[in-house]
Amino acid sequence: MPAQRIYIISGESSGDAHGAVLMREIARLVPDTQFFGAGGPQMQTIAGGEFTDWTQEAVVGLWDVIVKYPYFREKFYQMYRDIRRLGPDAVIFVDYPGFNLRLAHYLRRKHFSGKLIYYISPQVWAWNRSRIPRMAAFLDLMLCIFPFEKSLYEASGLKTEFVGHPMIEELDRQRINEPRVANLIALLPGSRNREIKRIFPVMLEAAKLLLRKDEAIRFEASAASERAREFMQNLVAESCIADISIGVKNSSELMQRACVGMIASGTATLESSFFLLPFVLIYKVSWLTYLPGRLLIRVDYLGMPNILAGREIIPEFIQHEALPGRISDSVWELYSNPVRRATMVSEMSRVIKLLGGKGAGQRAAEAVLRELG
Repeated sequence: MPAQRIYIISGESSGDAHGAVLMREIARLVPDTQFFGAGGPQMQTIAGGEFTDWTQEAVVGLWDVIVKYPYFREKFYQMYRDIRRLGPDAVIFVDYPGFNLRLAHYLRRKHFSGKLIYYISPQVWAWNRSRIPRMAAFLDLMLCIFPFEKSLYEASGLKTEFVGHPMIEELDRQRINEPRVANLIALLPGSRNREIKRIFPVMLEAAKLLLRKDEAIRFEASAASERAREFMQNLVAESCIADISIGVKNSSELMQRACVGMIASGTATLESSFFLLPFVLIYKVSWLTYLPGRLLIRVDYLGMPNILAGREIIPEFIQHEALPGRISDSVWELYSNPVRRATMVSEMSRVIKLLGGKGAGQRAAEAVLRELG
């Protein structure tokens, strides 16, 4: 196959990891492939040259988008101009639907002749299924990572392949051979300061209530960066709770050592399920973000383990229901009841088997190259 020129876009850290795996697999199959685009440090390392690291600017929710709108507008048109100048064979959009779907539509409207491929399918099935037929009009290929997505997209005529979840192979390499610590509870409040500010104090208050039940309980947290760690340490000091150990980028290791967890909604819920850590899910955002989202959401659950299971296997504490007392009661039930923990672990195991096993990155790369002919 001749060398390909691919422009690839991801907007946040999880997409950066998945995009990097895809790029490595494409390069392995077609070594002379040239990559351009925007993403994070992992993707930038593979691409070299014309590639922008912009994942630190990622935002969550309507209000955050409004605040940073001028920045994203500038990036939108800059990327469009770069794509027209470089003339790649394909543009691959990795997750980040708020930005990526608009750019894909704009490129097609402006008669871009290359392939438009979407990887890590946007979860429009959760909030706006009417967008799927419109997406079919401007995308050439959808690569989905959850099994139920394939039929939804194909029903609108969009060529779709289920390639499996790239998380499986990545996490399998992070396994450690250590026993769980019977009195250790993991606190994972998310990666961004906005998430941490809203969720970590709730976790700390729940932790105080749990210590009243059992003084032997230990708590450890994981931060995505040194900056986030400092922010979390300040919140611990303000809470007047006993010192909590906070590691940096050690979440997968902590998930394997703890016996129970409090986890912010997001990718970490599937990661915790992979490592079979019983946990409760916590979600809190600004009300300006939550209220519009609540009106749009069309699924019964927020956590992907629950969506895949079709029922609530993980307790969810969302927005005004994310109260320290309720959370601590639920965590205590898991902590003190080995039968309850074993039941949740069994259900998590069944959910993870639905995600396709190892090799998702390779399957995605092969699908991209087939589409490129």
